[in-house]
This record gives sequence, C-alpha cells and structure tokens, in this order.
Amino acid sequence: MAIKPSSARHIDALLEDLHAASAATRDAAVARLTVIGARAVERIVALAESTAGTPARTAAFKALEAIGDARALEPALRALDDPDAAIAVAAAGVARLFVRSARGATAVDRLTAAALDGRRPDAVRLAALGSLRDLDVTTLAPLLATLAADASAAVREHAGAEGARRRNEGSRPADLLSRAADRGPADDAGALRQAIMHAGRKAALPKLLRIVERVREREASEPPARRAEWIAVRAAAHLALAQRGSRLALYDLRESLEGAAQLPVEFVAALSLVGDTGCLESIAVAYARASGAGRARDDWWRRHLADAFGTIVGREKITRRHAVMKKIAKRWPGVVEELLAGGAG
Repeated sequence: MAIKPSSARHIDALLEDLHAASAATRDAAVARLTVIGARAVERIVALAESTAGTPARTAAFKALEAIGDARALEPALRALDDPDAAIAVAAAGVARLFVRSARGATAVDRLTAAALDGRRPDAVRLAALGSLRDLDVTTLAPLLATLAADASAAVREHAGAEGARRRNEGSRPADLLSRAADRGPADDAGALRQAIMHAGRKAALPKLLRIVERVREREASEPPARRAEWIAVRAAAHLALAQRGSRLALYDLRESLEGAAQLPVEFVAALSLVGDTGCLESIAVAYARASGAGRARDDWWRRHLADAFGTIVGREKITRRHAVMKKIAKRWPGVVEELLAGGAG
C-alpha cells in the first residue's frame, strides 16, 4: 500500500515514540498507530522483528494486535520463540486474533506447542494458553486436561481453573447462549438447541438474533451430513424470538423459505406467530416448490406452509385484492386457492 510522504513521516514519528522511556508516550503512539491501521502495518512489523529494545518491540506487537491485520500473524508466530519472554507474550496476544480464522489451524498448533513446552517461562506458556480461550470447550478440553498435570504449579493451577470454568459454562444454558452469540457456537449443536429451548425466553433479543446469524454462518461451513442439526438450532432460535413477538430475524425466515426445499416445523411456527405481509410470497415460493413433480399432495410441509399463510392473511387482514395476493396468483396460478384451502390441493 502506497503511503504519502506526509503520512510516512507521521508513522515514523509514532514508531520513534514506541522507543520512548515513558510508558504513557508508548501507549499514546500505539493508540494513534491503531487509528492509522493497515497503512502502518508493514513498518510496525519491521520494528517488531528488529533488534530494538523490549519496550519498543512489545509496543509494536500491541499495535499489531489492536489493528488486527493478517500480515501480523506470521511475525507473531515466529516471535513466540523469542528468548525475551515479554516479546513472546505480546506475540501470543496477536496470534489469538487468528485462532478462528482461515489460518486458525496454524495459529492453534503453534500456540498449543508453546503452552505445552515446559522449557519456556510460565508467563509465555500461560499467555499461549490464554490465547486459545476462544476455542470450543471440546477442542480445548484435552489440552487443559494435559496441563492440569503439568510440572509447573502455575500452569497446573491455571489449567485446572480454566477447565472448571469451561465445565460450568457448558452446564448453564444462559452461558451457552452468551458464548454462542459472542464467539460463535461450540461443536455440540444439540446442547445449544437445548439451551435455547430452556433459556431462550429470558435471553436478550439481540443475543438470539446474533445466534441466528452465527449459526447460519456455521451451517454454510458444515458438510451436508451435519448441516441439518445446525438448521434445527437456528429453527429453535427463530421460535424463541417469535414466541416473544420479535420480528428481528424475520428477514432470515423469508430467505430460508425461499432457499430451502424443506425446513424444521419451528420455522413455520415462527412465521405463524410473527410473519407479515412480506412473508406471503416467500411462503408461496416454498409451497410451489413442494408442489413439484414427485411430491405427495398431502405433504405435511405443504400443510404447515398453508397454515402459516392462512394465519398471516387473517392477522394482517389481507384480501385477494391485495397486491401481494395478485402477484402470487399471477406467478403461480391456483396456489393462492390451495394455500387458503389449507394445502389440500
């Protein structure tokens, strides 16, 4: 990325401040470099990997952590082996940003190796372990179990406390929901679905919406054999929102109907509770698809779609003269009649 001479001079001045004896001066420079962001990354990396003193290099890694640019990962992984513990600890903070990224496997491997290496200072090992805290409970559990028997008392204590916290977190539905909303769902789709069913009525509505979005992202990355269990989780979140009268995730309901052959019945139940006029065409799309060749005329999916359609029409007081009804009738002749007749065909 090209940098204007004036910007380059400004960055150079801030990098010089990272060498300052005053911690306040270094912290201020880190904050200003963070604002500059990507334009400064290459110069900050050069300082972080230089032979400069510990305060300057540590501050450089703090700036890289705050910026979060992918170019910082490789320098950070190399610096995990730095003989200066303070540098290695700062580098672990940068590596933490990438454990759930496309380069996550590499970051996790290197951080795990650092955490297990009894030759390293405890501070470095604990920093590496802390940088893995965003991993799922099931992924981190084997490492915590190993470290709970480590020769270092500090590492044993930390691993035992973290393991206990994770086990408690996994046993409380509200904590599972918070973790899924904030950091993405763990690997156990069934546990998250149960947590939604138990704690969804009390969870913050934006948190449930975030779970819908996080789970949808997870579905896209799963093989077809596992996708259905995550769709069931999203269905439970939609129903929890709808039971509280929330239309926050209505857009996802509509998109899901138009894009899938068949969905869990909770999707349709949510539509019946909070669906609006804008949902009628999406229901018609799904119904017409289910009415294709080879489909049984008494298909349960068709009947549920028709029930939701009729419920929305009644609640919103939609008549056949309404624009959306005319649009459906024109695109799919006979479908409006079938839907209003309960899907009997």
